[in-house]
Amino acid sequence: MTMKGERSEAGDPQAAGEETARHLPYPSGWFCLERSRRVPPGRVLTRRFMGEDVVLYRTSTGRPHAVRPYCPHLGAHLGTGGTVEGQNLVCPFHRFAFSPDGTCVGTPDGAPPPRARLQHHTVRERNGFLFAWYAPDGTSPTWEIPGTDHARVRPTATWSTEVSTYAQEIIENTLDYRHLPVLHHVAVEELDPPQTQGPLLRMRLRLGPDRPRVLRESVKADHTFLMAGLGYLRVEFPLPALGLVSYLWAMHTPAAPRRTRMLVATACTDIHQQATPEASLPRRGLHRAFAHAMLRTAVGKVHQDLRIWNTKRYEPRPRLAASDDAIGMFRHWARQFYPPA
Repeated sequence: MTMKGERSEAGDPQAAGEETARHLPYPSGWFCLERSRRVPPGRVLTRRFMGEDVVLYRTSTGRPHAVRPYCPHLGAHLGTGGTVEGQNLVCPFHRFAFSPDGTCVGTPDGAPPPRARLQHHTVRERNGFLFAWYAPDGTSPTWEIPGTDHARVRPTATWSTEVSTYAQEIIENTLDYRHLPVLHHVAVEELDPPQTQGPLLRMRLRLGPDRPRVLRESVKADHTFLMAGLGYLRVEFPLPALGLVSYLWAMHTPAAPRRTRMLVATACTDIHQQATPEASLPRRGLHRAFAHAMLRTAVGKVHQDLRIWNTKRYEPRPRLAASDDAIGMFRHWARQFYPPA
């Protein structure tokens, strides 16, 4: 009950505006739909993307495509029984066939096809991942996903989950240095502060266990972070003593309002792989073992974050402390991925 002279929060325009501001729209950019190996030629998969289904498939020549899910003929869902025949995606309902550019090119009775076209998402393939472009106004891509220096690197170990929060909240976590020793017992030292270049953000940190200095000095490692939009984070750190360089990817794909699919992947290769692209069998075994160990460590940290992410709310105007300048800079950078207020 509202006492006389008081205004309910629901009836307070300012309170309503603040509550609306706590709900983020879908951001523009590149977002991971699936790992490349999960979509071999002829495979048809359905994934949730920005509040709707996306049908992902690969033609016989190996080119991936992502389309809106419904056949323009009579609305059948192409991901439920749809097939790939050569270069065409075939509807399961009446066997209307659609070419890679989305045009209807075939009917079951050989009659002239209707003037119909599937709506496509722009797709890119990088380092064993398939990405789709999203922009609220439907504009074409304005930037590209950066690949690794070792173009042959592919994820060796992967893990995924769904999180009840926004993609921005997850990737912002990387710049929240203050939570690392508190939640993860990780000591952090900023080597190169965050620097932005359009849709890219780079920084370099030295990380190690938050333990006595003697132990920390022996196991700390320098990590190079690269963010590309709000859906892509890659961490690279060399291990010179072992002649290795390791990669960790964290992909954040909005599936529905305040629902994000998170994919964590790891890989490891020789530092000088470009000179000797084919590693020996023992070295490949070492790469796999290290990648799996790295994934287990990363997933353990993510589980610690999940109980925070799944219950926190987005604060549009956070009350930042003096040492939170990296978060403030990130928030300013992130604005470019949303439509104007």
